[in-house]
This record gives sequence, structure tokens and C-alpha cells, in this order.
Amino acid sequence: MSVNATEPWDLIVIGAGAAGLFAAMTAAERGLNVLLLEKNRRPGVKILMSGGTRCNLTNARGLRSLDCISGPIDPAISPAICQGVRAIQSAFTPDAARFLAPSLKAFDVDSTVRWFESAGLPTKIEENGKIFPLSDRAADVLSVLETATKRVGAKIAINQAVTGIAFNDSNNTFEIQTTTDLHYAKNIVLCTGGKSFPGCGTSGDGYAMAAHFGHTIIDTKPALVPIVVTADWVRDLKGITLPDVLVKVVSPDGQITDQRRESVLFAHFGLTGPAILDISRGLARLGALKGWHLQFDLVPDLKPEQLDQDFITRSRQGRVTVGRLLPESLPNRVKDQVLEVCGISNNAIAAELPKEKRKLLIATLKGLNLPIQGTLGFEKAEVTSGGVALSEVDPKTLESKLRTGLFLIGEVLDIDGRIGGYNFQAAWSMGRLVGQMV
Repeated sequence: MSVNATEPWDLIVIGAGAAGLFAAMTAAERGLNVLLLEKNRRPGVKILMSGGTRCNLTNARGLRSLDCISGPIDPAISPAICQGVRAIQSAFTPDAARFLAPSLKAFDVDSTVRWFESAGLPTKIEENGKIFPLSDRAADVLSVLETATKRVGAKIAINQAVTGIAFNDSNNTFEIQTTTDLHYAKNIVLCTGGKSFPGCGTSGDGYAMAAHFGHTIIDTKPALVPIVVTADWVRDLKGITLPDVLVKVVSPDGQITDQRRESVLFAHFGLTGPAILDISRGLARLGALKGWHLQFDLVPDLKPEQLDQDFITRSRQGRVTVGRLLPESLPNRVKDQVLEVCGISNNAIAAELPKEKRKLLIATLKGLNLPIQGTLGFEKAEVTSGGVALSEVDPKTLESKLRTGLFLIGEVLDIDGRIGGYNFQAAWSMGRLVGQMV
């Protein structure tokens, strides 16, 4: 059957990203005639950009066993890290976690890794459980996906932006108009992505398609996105990474609403890194951020009283300066800035520091406050918060409850997880399940 067939396809998948490729491949394996439509000049553009062009496939916390990994495993990772499906679910909101349960049980992390390994892509586990291709090349991930999809007979049509979609009740068929062709299908999988990284073609087209069939669209916001703060000195530290910081999100009334202990990177625009990207998810759903701030615990393993006693003890060992008594784990430029925030000279003699200044210094190390100005928006967001309401989609089949034959998966849904491969795992799992159910 040609791409421009007049007879309806068994399935048309709209969007050739991670979820779409897996959906098309799985359905074609079952003998269905499948057409995969992609608006870009090639499929999987966002895959190529992910993980710093390395593609963080999934997370080892979702593994049941380490046996499926053929490449190296970071020495810090122990078998105890393997926790199964619930570990993946914990990276999502409670509603999304419940929705994803059937998909993750049908195709878990072990299944995902074994699939890629069997397709000729060795994998490895890095720090914090992130699973990458051994080659460190996202292009290799896309290559095995394209090869597998074409091998089972699914057709991939590029430069096919969908401009119209409808259901013809007279012949029980979907009609999909693209920029060049009119296609017909018995079933549709809608997986066009969200609005994040619009340079990849993810401009939110799928929301209008879903709304056409009556679906509710939860307000969309950029998530896993760098945060801009009002403190100008942050930009002076650009390029510095703090590998272990506890970052808390504090509301205008002083309530801690979220926290994450991970690395933080100072940049010319503000803050990024795993801890920042993760907490941006909760901030995304807030909208207005006036009065909100981040609180940095720069030494999370040390209690205030430990820091204070150590400072007092060491300050009695001669005319040592305050700067030399600050934790060695902190880069010098960060130490200098902490002292400046406290109004303390780097060359001040520690033994001569007034008690109130010493207490202020300890409090700043354990709770450096940075008022939030906003985020870098969809242009730099890795995922989209919001999308098609999950209550309108059957999690066991991923079929719309409003239109028979319409299936919805991936980022077009109101699903977004933490950084670390969790969102890709959701994509692989939903793609696999829908390909089996359609």
C-alpha cells in the first residue's frame, strides 16, 4: 500500500517522536497497516537533542534487575537501586502515576533496556541511575528506532504537517489533511508532543486536534526549565556547578512547597541543573511567581550547630580569616559571594567576628534565599506541564473516552515527570501499550 492510499490505513500515528515511533513499530509488528506522519524533515528531532545529544533512555531506579545492562555500571550504583515500576511512578504527579501504571506494567524499564540491547544498542548506567546508550550518541537511539519501525513495515512520511482532522460518520473513518495529502485511517494515535523546544517542531499542534474531538486541555506551562532569579550576583558565578545542594521552593507565606537535592549550575541567565529543572515542574503549575523564592542549603550534610561549633573551634587556632573557615566543598567564588551577601569581608579575622555575624553566616550557608523572577519559557523547557485531561483517556488502552478509535499518548497528555529519563520511559511504555491495544 502506498503512502497516498485511498483505502484507509489500519492506523495513522501523528508525530514521529519517541512515543510515536514505538507505537507505530508495535502496531506494525502485529500486522497492521501503519502510517507515521511527521511534520519535520526527519523523525525524532527531539530525541537527537535530549540529554545533551546523548539521550537519557530511562532510569535504573525502575529496573528489577541489573542483568539487562551490557555496558558499565557506575560504582555508586548498587543492586538496591532497582525498585521497579513504583520508582518510575514516583517521578510523576499522583494522577499521572496512576494513569501510567498500566503502560509501565506492560512495558517496564527492564523491557525497555532489553529491547534497545536486542536492537543492537548497548547501554550503561551513570551516576544517579541514568541509563544512556554506551555510545553516548542520541543519533544511535534514533537509528535503531527508525530501522526497527521500517523493518516491520510501518511507513514514515516526513514533511507532513497536519492541517485538518475529522471523523466521517458515514464510513466510520478518520480523515487527516496534511500540507500535501489527504489520508484516511480506521484508528489514530495522537502523539504530537507539547510546546517545549518549539525548534523541534513541538508547537502544541496536538492540543487543537484533541480539542476538535471535545477533549479538555489543561493549561500548558513550561516544565523542566531553567529559572531566572532577581539576584544579579548569580550571573557573576556563571559556569560554576555545585554538585550537591538542597534546593527548597518557598511560598510568599513562608511554606516549603517542594525541595530537591541534586546539582545546580549557575548560568548567565540564572540557574539550571537537575535540582533546578525538577523543582521548576511545580512552579510551572503556579503561574504567577511573585513573592516566591528558592532557598539553597549549600551544605546539606551538616547541621547548623555543627557548622557553628566547627567555626568557633577553628577560629581559636590563630588569626585565621573567615574565608578560610568556610566549607571546602564550596568553590572560592561561591564562598566570596556568601560572605558578600552577609556583609563580611573575606579577610576578616574569624575570632573577631561578632556573634550575630557568625549566626548570619551559618544561616546563609544553610538557607541562601534567591527571589524567583520567572523561567526561560517553552523555548528552553524540556517538557510541557498540562495537556489533554487524563480523566478523558482510558489508561488501560490509551483510547479516548470521547471518540472511539482515537488514542492519545506522550507529552500531548497532562503528564510530565522529573529529569532523569522518566519522561522517555513514559513515552516508550505508552507507545508500546497503545501499539498492542489499537
